[in-house]
Amino acid sequence: QVELVESGGGLVQPGGSLRLSCTASGSIFSIARMGWYRQAPGKQRELVVHITSDNSTNYADSVKGRFTISRDNTKTTVYLQMNNLKPEDTAVYYCNADIAAMTPKLQRDDYWGQGTQVTVSS
Repeated sequence: QVELVESGGGLVQPGGSLRLSCTASGSIFSIARMGWYRQAPGKQRELVVHITSDNSTNYADSVKGRFTISRDNTKTTVYLQMNNLKPEDTAVYYCNADIAAMTPKLQRDDYWGQGTQVTVSS
């Protein structure tokens, strides 16, 4: 089994910062890509940013220059540093990962975390 666990959401004023983290655990063989999506009330889930195994990143235009993705040396934890937050960033943020794992045979699947709420409001 593979699990993605997120943390770091909360309430912040406009212009403030938050840092989200997501850790993948389980019988992981390799991680091709990890990243973040978000879903605001009444809207479709959208890509925020992802990072691939060769460190290529893809940011949504709306967060370029404000959000930064990074990961630890084990490459099983990713972080999302969010600066200069705006009310329109309010959403549930979901961690997503493309992982090959022993389940029990080697299989590649798309995994999602449970989501963490980010609210930007004065």
